[in-house]
Amino acid sequence: MNFYAHITGWGMSVPDKVLTNDDLAELVDTNDEWIQSRTGIRERRIATDEQSTATLATDAAIHALDKAKISPSDVDLIIVATSSPDNIFPATASIVQDSIGAVKAGAFDISAACTGFILALNMAAQAIHTGSISTALVIGSETLSRFLDWTDRSTCIIFGDGAGAFVLQASEEPGGVLSAVMRSDGSGADLLGLSAGGSYYPASEPTIHEGKHFLFMNGKEVFRFATRVMAGATKDVLDQADISLEELDWIIPHQANRRIIETAARRLKFPIEQVVINLDRYGNTSTASIPLATVEAAQEGKLKPGDKIVFVGFGAGLSWGSLAVQWTGPLPEERRKVWPYRLLGLYRFYVRLRSLLLRWIRFWEGLIWGRPPRQ
Repeated sequence: MNFYAHITGWGMSVPDKVLTNDDLAELVDTNDEWIQSRTGIRERRIATDEQSTATLATDAAIHALDKAKISPSDVDLIIVATSSPDNIFPATASIVQDSIGAVKAGAFDISAACTGFILALNMAAQAIHTGSISTALVIGSETLSRFLDWTDRSTCIIFGDGAGAFVLQASEEPGGVLSAVMRSDGSGADLLGLSAGGSYYPASEPTIHEGKHFLFMNGKEVFRFATRVMAGATKDVLDQADISLEELDWIIPHQANRRIIETAARRLKFPIEQVVINLDRYGNTSTASIPLATVEAAQEGKLKPGDKIVFVGFGAGLSWGSLAVQWTGPLPEERRKVWPYRLLGLYRFYVRLRSLLLRWIRFWEGLIWGRPPRQ
């Protein structure tokens, strides 16, 4: 039996704190006109000290589950795509799994920079297609502001924080995720990244003094790379899905730079009016940018059941990819278990209590059996 992975829920979470171009002009030598003319960005969101990649991902996940009207306990798999995880390990996805009470779900992270959300969607869709799972939660979440050098105007003006999430559910009805393209060129690994904190440059006094814990980018080279691969990846994924460009309703690209998006649209001869763009208000949120743009388009009523959409992105690696989707929306009422969201507050209390109880049990296991508690 063939199963199709349909997008049946979506949600987003962004910090309340807004950093405008005028605010940045007080930090570095720049101004609103210069930033907008080169990037298309007017403002971006910045996480507070109390927020993290995991907390934003958790909020987005809850909204997505609410839209799909399913319980966290129905989720089989959680994948978080992020370039700014809470920890090197454990996975941010595991923290989200515990926070939302997805007691049956496996969880892991994907690290593929801004392309990560597309790869995560494809992996979840393939798991559904094989029949190994029926419900997946795919999240892109970032707090890249924690890794910016606020004296470097080539990077600090671009990036912002936020999270977006999709619920994918199995269905025998054709549609949902139709095809995917995943590509990488590691010869460009030195063009965009964050050097220190891994095994090659572990954190040390020299790496801190040399600024290796800040994000770096060769803007000109990344621009040339992005404008070249975005159009090609869009054509390739449409060919795989046997969809013509004329049949395509929307392109939802990675929100890195308006000039990159407009150049790719011109190369495709695709109307810019059918390209979803919201980077003016959020900046480049890396793995979160495609789901954020999709959620807003859905909320505005742009996306209709049956619409054919291409998600396309690029990022560090160098990496790029695309995914063709036939938009679905929530499954019909008779084909889903409706989660009583009036009880959500009670369920969240139960989740926190359950987590504390498991930690308490591990602590007392260590005392009783005379060994350190399991981590």
